[in-house]
Amino acid sequence: MMSVQNLEEDIDLYMPPAAVRGITQLNRDLFRKTVALPALKVRKDLINKVMKPLKNVAIKRPGLKRVVEDSEDEMYRLILLDSNKISCSESFGASERAVLKEHDVDLKIHMYNLELTYEHFKPEEILKAVLPEGQDVTTGFSRVGHIAHMNLRDHQLPYKYLIGQVIMDKNPGITSVVNKINIIDNTYRNFQMEILAGEDNMIAKVKENNIAYEFDFSKVYWNPRLSTEHGRIVDLLKAGDLVYDVFAGVGPFAIPAAKKNCKVMANDLNPESYKWLVHNCKMNKVDKQVQTFNLDGRDFIMGPVKDDLAKQTEAFSLKENRTSIHIIMNLPGLAIEFLDAFSQLLQEQDSVDILPTVHCYSFSKSDEPAKDIQRRAEHFLRTTLEGRCSIHLVRNVAPNKEMMCISFKIPTKVLCRNLLAEDNTEEPASKRLRSDETTACTGPR
Repeated sequence: MMSVQNLEEDIDLYMPPAAVRGITQLNRDLFRKTVALPALKVRKDLINKVMKPLKNVAIKRPGLKRVVEDSEDEMYRLILLDSNKISCSESFGASERAVLKEHDVDLKIHMYNLELTYEHFKPEEILKAVLPEGQDVTTGFSRVGHIAHMNLRDHQLPYKYLIGQVIMDKNPGITSVVNKINIIDNTYRNFQMEILAGEDNMIAKVKENNIAYEFDFSKVYWNPRLSTEHGRIVDLLKAGDLVYDVFAGVGPFAIPAAKKNCKVMANDLNPESYKWLVHNCKMNKVDKQVQTFNLDGRDFIMGPVKDDLAKQTEAFSLKENRTSIHIIMNLPGLAIEFLDAFSQLLQEQDSVDILPTVHCYSFSKSDEPAKDIQRRAEHFLRTTLEGRCSIHLVRNVAPNKEMMCISFKIPTKVLCRNLLAEDNTEEPASKRLRSDETTACTGPR
């Protein structure tokens, strides 16, 4: 420890050494660095009395102790201070000075040489020091159980293994870091990934809205950012409702709906998603309430959904308490193109007394995404939804790309065959979509 007359603010004080710039393999020893910190010498029996008043000026660093031994006097301790806030005795505020004076603490600032190691640096500090100057630093990720899922940019790829190791080191509970290496497959909604750090174990266990799920993250679609949306739709349901989940995935809509004592029919084309859907229904003890299917979405609508809707007519007409029917279509890349499957789905004698409410998801790059999704839905339904739908912004996916949900009751004249034939005078709101508004379809539906 040594005395100091004037302490200058050093903006690089907590930055790793320059020697780490450009490394692509993590060498933790390169991050060792000795810094001189301001410190206040306090009798050890007074530490607890002055620490709280000094909490705003004491050092705050990962893994660093605020109070250290005084090598010159065992009766004293040193409180390490934030050098950006305290440079001399005059830097203390009035309230801090009053407390220190009350306990007869000398305001003299001392310097303490502290060795910083890799453990003391924040992940963004490490990566900012390693990557070329001026380049974006990515420390964000989606957490799926023990897996950290990253979307690295091209300029970060030479450092991908180092980035993965840093993310795993700095986030307790993360034992595997992966990077997406292609866009989502529109057929099965999964993507290829590579392991950047940790174990090759993609079987994730997660909890969402107090419900547990298990699945192979490398083979199914799961997005933790959709938990709020899952909850929003489930909150609309009540016991006894009927739910058709067209693109069910591993069950984030279907299982909580069944937990509310809804009757659920859940479908997914991806065999892996179907396998984990069945598994999660059993694990959550709702397998008796959820009927599962492994079909193309259109085949599911025009087969099991059509047949079940026809059966519900008599059952619903006998109920005193009105029941609702909900059709969930969460495949935002393509779902809106499946809406034409509801056209003339039922005969007049099969028409349900309660019209189903559709919740259909879509992406939009339009400057007016709500109008865009309504116009596209009207195109495939061949009728207007003006004044008969609600549109909810789910989340911003990327700059100028929104995920939206349009909810509406299927008009009777769309759903029932002979009514559509009798009343075909109403033109759709938009007869033709511009080429930049259509969604390309790859793979089977």
